[in-house]
Amino acid sequence: MKDDKIIQMDMGASVSSRGGTVCLGIESSCDETSAAIVDSNRNILSHIIYSQIPEHQKYGGVVPELAARAHILAIDEVIRQTLNRANMTVSDIDIIAATAGPGLIGGVLVGWMAAVGMAQSTGKPLIAVNHLEGHALVPRLAATTADNSASPVSVEFPYLLMLASGGHCQILLVRGVGQYEMIGQTLDDSAGEAFDKVSKMLGLGYPGGPIVDRRAALGNPHAFDFPRPLTDKPNCDFSFSGIKTAARTFLNKYPEPHGDEFINDFCASFQAAVVDCITNRLAHAMNTSAVLATKPKTLVVAGGVAKNSAIRSAMEKLAHEHGMIFAAPPMNLCTDNGAMIAWAGLENYKVGNIVREPIAPRPRWPLTELMEK
Repeated sequence: MKDDKIIQMDMGASVSSRGGTVCLGIESSCDETSAAIVDSNRNILSHIIYSQIPEHQKYGGVVPELAARAHILAIDEVIRQTLNRANMTVSDIDIIAATAGPGLIGGVLVGWMAAVGMAQSTGKPLIAVNHLEGHALVPRLAATTADNSASPVSVEFPYLLMLASGGHCQILLVRGVGQYEMIGQTLDDSAGEAFDKVSKMLGLGYPGGPIVDRRAALGNPHAFDFPRPLTDKPNCDFSFSGIKTAARTFLNKYPEPHGDEFINDFCASFQAAVVDCITNRLAHAMNTSAVLATKPKTLVVAGGVAKNSAIRSAMEKLAHEHGMIFAAPPMNLCTDNGAMIAWAGLENYKVGNIVREPIAPRPRWPLTELMEK
């Protein structure tokens, strides 16, 4: 493991200001090995991420076998540095939480077994965190507005959530910890997958989302006429496969090499179609019986795609049009990270969701299967 791939995230508070219950969270579900120490007063005491992106860039996506090996090599050092940064030892930790799924099962097993070993050797309570619930709950740890310029936003239950992480793209009504009602979801590709695939088509690299977002800011969103699948349908489901196919069809019409202006316009037009689909489906969700009856005050976006500037801006506008508050995690808490797992561990610990018998990590684990115990 190379130190230049270790990212030491900014801490939310000094160690001297910590309070309440303290949780060590471990995340290893995809291509980041991460650990964080968070307390129940919403202080992030330390946060370390080991990025595997350089190992996977040449393949244009995550290679599961390489990811699992990288997690094995990094996990001990990431946990050690996390404790050192907080000037703490394992004895100072109250609870231990780790991702138990969904994700690439080889990586999930690495982080989970590290947490199990620590919990068994110390007698600390162990929390099995659903990775998606980590994304869903992290706005309650820290949230801000679309451009990060305003004061922190407080996110209280219930809230309406657009969750876009990895292969998932879902609209959920979040009633509480473990209480998720599916309002809409993708029928094929996720938004994140679509961004990655278009970036690959254009030869822009991996991960594609941030690259497309940057290029789109320089382009004309009306240069290409991309479809907006399902926006004429009454339900709240997404489909991004047609936009991806349209991208390939357009590119086949224009011979390479593609200049900067072409690429910028292409990215802007593609991104505009994705944004329109998302806001259209969310507008429908706001008028469903479940949402109307619950009356959530906050519209939240979470997951890796929550870093996209156009999506954040469009959702904030939609929220204001419907009399809602908009909230999103800070940029460093949108992608996979240990802090979200630590916070989800604290939230679950508060309602008594503790591992009391051996469990098997899961490559698939829908949020709607969670039940408060």
